[in-house]
Amino acid sequence: MDSRQRYQVLLNKINQYNSGDKGITRIAYTNEEQTCTHAFMRMCKAEGLDIRMDQCGNIIARREGRIKGLPPVLMGSHLDTVYQGGKYDGVVGVTAALEVVKRLNEKGIVTDHPIEIISFACEESSRFGVSTLGSKAMAGLFDKEKVGNLKDRDGMTLEEALSLCAFEINSIEFASRRDEKIKAFFELHVEQGPVLMNDNKKIGIVTGIAAPVRLSLIIMGTPSHSGTTPMNMRKDAFLGASEIALELEKIAIEEQPYGTVATVGVVDIHSGAMNVVPGEVEIKVDIRSTSVDSRQRVLTHLFQTIELVGRTRQLEIISHEIISEEPVLLSAEINDVIQKICEKRNLPYNMMPSGAGHDAMNMVKLCPTGLIFVPSVNGLSHHPDEYTDLDDILIGIEVLEEVVLHYSKIDSDFS
Repeated sequence: MDSRQRYQVLLNKINQYNSGDKGITRIAYTNEEQTCTHAFMRMCKAEGLDIRMDQCGNIIARREGRIKGLPPVLMGSHLDTVYQGGKYDGVVGVTAALEVVKRLNEKGIVTDHPIEIISFACEESSRFGVSTLGSKAMAGLFDKEKVGNLKDRDGMTLEEALSLCAFEINSIEFASRRDEKIKAFFELHVEQGPVLMNDNKKIGIVTGIAAPVRLSLIIMGTPSHSGTTPMNMRKDAFLGASEIALELEKIAIEEQPYGTVATVGVVDIHSGAMNVVPGEVEIKVDIRSTSVDSRQRVLTHLFQTIELVGRTRQLEIISHEIISEEPVLLSAEINDVIQKICEKRNLPYNMMPSGAGHDAMNMVKLCPTGLIFVPSVNGLSHHPDEYTDLDDILIGIEVLEEVVLHYSKIDSDFS
């Protein structure tokens, strides 16, 4: 079996762990995700790696280096998905890291620095509304007071979900590696957008990662009979929510030059019925940008809109901040190395920001960090039809292997 076939088999093995009929559903801290996690640990063990799982559920698979005491070089991503997601988001980065190790073992290469594969827990926000929990824990950024009581769609809290997996929320602080020296971290990921495909480029070298502000808005009006309540006497919570959403779109479009985006991704009409004027609606808002100033302008306009809609439609609107994260810049030095690798291999590349969040954004707090994109067909992501061509993934793996080798040897250059 050649490396191409071997990698495809590996990808297929991971994606057999799925609880849905459409796409891939492997939600954080569920049976499917935990089973997949333990299967991946066995795959790493088969390559001679030392395996451990930290207090948040992150997998750390270590390949020792030649020289004792040197800081490790890390690479990885995540195995959890959104509801009805695809086969590539996150999984490519984890499986690519294992493929790099397989290649090093195959070639008999012993690096100076140890190399670690990291599979981060709960990268997706689809279950609890907060993303990258595993890498937050590793970076010492996990706030148990803020997130412990967040609930999933079934009413289970994060603390309860952790307990069912034999994790204790009060122990997660011990997953932090802030006091440890780490040489570098690398994440290979599908782009999740159309830019590389449209520009006919094979590699995206990510310069910075946009970060979200996420809000929950409760809009309260008066439930009333749809047939007997005149239009001018209604306090329709859904129409108020709709007005807010449309105004949010308007201001986000004005901020497009800064790469800013805004989304209303959840709309929940409480006790909704066809013959009832909606009395209470919850919407969840995601605003993100690599520009703090631009994101703040959108947020300020949103709050002005909330005040105006509440007053003119006679609605009570309560806002709650779920999370607010800061955009990050990635290592210019690492990006320079990746750029040289691409040029040496005659690979067309883009220097580009990431509008989506990734575990790399938290690893910046621990060490120099690089994020490499490979193309997504039609830019589809978080969708059953997301697709990245196998040959493009293999190109990304080759770049990942070379940059990891560069950082895991004491004397390494491109001469």
